[in-house]
Amino acid sequence: MKSILFVCIENSCRSQMAEGFARAIADFPMCVASAGTRPALRVDQGAVEVMRELGIDISRQVPKPIDLKAVENYDYVITMGCGADGICPASFLGVSDDWKIPDPKGKGIEEFRRVRDLIRTKVDALINILLNVPSDEFILHAER
Repeated sequence: MKSILFVCIENSCRSQMAEGFARAIADFPMCVASAGTRPALRVDQGAVEVMRELGIDISRQVPKPIDLKAVENYDYVITMGCGADGICPASFLGVSDDWKIPDPKGKGIEEFRRVRDLIRTKVDALINILLNVPSDEFILHAER
């Protein structure tokens, strides 16, 4: 079974939306998780609201801290564009890809929708890649 970890600083908006999309879109067994380097107390209500508009409920998801030992067990680690190396250094994770998604936190609902749609496009593309890569040929991020 393939596995994906989505990472951002607070694990309250972008990575939570990505996790929600991956769970909703994938039509094959897959382990999906998200985490943050400094997790917030709750998922941002803006993220919950815009995902609900598409019929995806992330209201029960909870921000979680990154488990550095568990990171190496994921096939694919995606950072959401944390911005500052000192806050969310991509290099310490052996990241597969950094999507550089802008953080909608503190902005209006239209920005949340724009970010949501960008994340949806990226997750769709990632799922399509995973569908076309046989498990035995899947390159673990740690081997890169």
